[in-house]
Amino acid sequence: MKAVLLMKHGGPEMLRYGEAPDPVAGPGDVVVDIHAASVNAADYKVRLGGGRYTLTQFPHILGRDFSGVVSALGAGVGDLAIGDAVFGVTEQGVEGAYAEKIAIKAAIVARKPDRLGHDQAAAVALTGLTALWAVEDTARLKPGETILVHGGAGGVAGFAIQLAKHLGARVITTASAGNHVYVRDLGADQVIDYNAEDFAKAVSGCDVVFDTVGGAVQVASYAVLKPGGRLVWIAPAPEGFKPSRQDVATLRPNVIRDRTHLERILALLAEGAVRPPAIVHYKLADAVEAHRVSEARHLRGKLVFDIR
Repeated sequence: MKAVLLMKHGGPEMLRYGEAPDPVAGPGDVVVDIHAASVNAADYKVRLGGGRYTLTQFPHILGRDFSGVVSALGAGVGDLAIGDAVFGVTEQGVEGAYAEKIAIKAAIVARKPDRLGHDQAAAVALTGLTALWAVEDTARLKPGETILVHGGAGGVAGFAIQLAKHLGARVITTASAGNHVYVRDLGADQVIDYNAEDFAKAVSGCDVVFDTVGGAVQVASYAVLKPGGRLVWIAPAPEGFKPSRQDVATLRPNVIRDRTHLERILALLAEGAVRPPAIVHYKLADAVEAHRVSEARHLRGKLVFDIR
């Protein structure tokens, strides 16, 4: 099969488009012929290496979420059939979606409805899963609460804005001026231009902060929380930072891969509570350029590889 191979840690030029062995379905697995795969910020972090992102074996195939069609069944798989359109996210610590095929546990993929394109399914898989675990399962956001979502134009944050609004919360987000219309259309009640305004001075009394940016943004976020508030993060604070307040909870979601949450995404899409993000399309052979764009971190929505 064709795949994008990471030859060693480093810049985007370490990615090579070439041949890799076809995967084989083990017990409980399916092989999926991938039609679309998503690019996530974690991908370029793995490419760069360091800390928990350091790999020990190369070449390595990046990619965590995808959509495609089942082409082979492993022993014991009875709830999916060859020809089923499915989408999903690889298990934590496992990658391999920058390729024409992937083997994955059948239990952690879900059927893709016809109304949802493969590109859209790939774009909402990990973003939706992460937002659900962060906002519903970890923050336990309630109607009437106020949430500040950092980096609102990104894939995860954009889904979180829509989800929070659907749950009945007041939603504040940060975004560059060029993305204000976009995030307001997603449901944000208040938008702060992080290039022109200090959010820590513009906002106060939040019940929840969902930090998708990290670094100094997370450090400053404690100031906007009310006592008993929750700071939920998926991008880390600076190394060595200790939370500055003891009267708020600092929480990191455990983004478990399961069919239940994928089907929750589909239900939200079906009722119009959320919609897929803006998508920028790339060919798999153009992974180097896609990574340059992703690493610049000024993306609206999602980057998606069109593979078939």
